[in-house]
Amino acid sequence: MPQPLNYLKETASQTAGPYVHIGLIPAMAGFDIFEKNFSNVLVTPNTKGERITLEGRVLDGAGSPLRDVLLEIWQANAAGRYNHPADRSVAALEQEFRGWGRAGSDFDSGLVTFETIKPGAITDKTGRKCAPHVNVWIVARGINIGLNTRLYFSDEEAANAADPVLNLIEQPARRSTLIAKRSERAGKVVYSFTINLQGPEETVFFDV
Repeated sequence: MPQPLNYLKETASQTAGPYVHIGLIPAMAGFDIFEKNFSNVLVTPNTKGERITLEGRVLDGAGSPLRDVLLEIWQANAAGRYNHPADRSVAALEQEFRGWGRAGSDFDSGLVTFETIKPGAITDKTGRKCAPHVNVWIVARGINIGLNTRLYFSDEEAANAADPVLNLIEQPARRSTLIAKRSERAGKVVYSFTINLQGPEETVFFDV
């Protein structure tokens, strides 16, 4: 006689949406329900480092921008240290920079923006130097499990060429899907990016 399984059945999964804004960034949906709303602004007036704007869109397989997507970013400060107890590096901790932000796409244009600083190069757990980068988590209607990727900077060519994670990508042409392009607009430094969920220009995603 078959023996009963000694573990619980897996709960059915569900995509994030269509109410992801209400649950995670209610202010964007017109609700004031949190005492402290996390936003797309990571800096204070006293934060050290070069002020930058990250600006981009998430595109579906047909090349259309998602208008209900949510992005979270996690990055090191200008000295190359994360504001987290697990980071034991010798770089200085920045009390005026939490290093984490959350933003939803504009309902009309699909544009996502973050006001932050350019991160410094970090040293990973094995002692390898990593190029400056921003970690990105993506959730939206139609995505069962959040997608993880990175944004590197177009003006860090030498560091990018030596980055151990970028070099794990076997096809050099695909590494370009992780590069945010630098420009200047109205006296501000802007790094523009596009995240493609599918298609020939599909962004490289990481299993973390």
